[in-house]
Amino acid sequence: MALPNGAGGYQLGDGNLTEVTLGVQSTPVAKTAAATLTAAEITSGIITYTGAVANLTFPTTALTEALVTSAKDNSCFEVVIINIGGTNTVSVVGGTGWSTVGSLAIAANVSARFLARKTGDLTWTLYRVD
Repeated sequence: MALPNGAGGYQLGDGNLTEVTLGVQSTPVAKTAAATLTAAEITSGIITYTGAVANLTFPTTALTEALVTSAKDNSCFEVVIINIGGTNTVSVVGGTGWSTVGSLAIAANVSARFLARKTGDLTWTLYRVD
């Protein structure tokens, strides 16, 4: 079935405001200490953190592109990091090939939403968007 095209976009469903768009969310990745995240972990959607003050480092862009091989320039995905650990701040660090925009520190009992955008071969930018 072809998707209807109107005013330059595509509409899924019949346009009712009560439609729910469903996706798939696996069990969140849980971290309890400083770590270098894997490409599978950052593309999983949700990462929780409980532990002391620490850094969560993104994998190299080469490892990320090895997992998301179909990513073209300007492709993107989101990841949410939820700091549920007492009174400690956790910070995100861009790995090799990453540029970062916005605050990378996540206070205790706060969540942060990030958008990872491919900007070229082996180059990505991580934006804090909340």
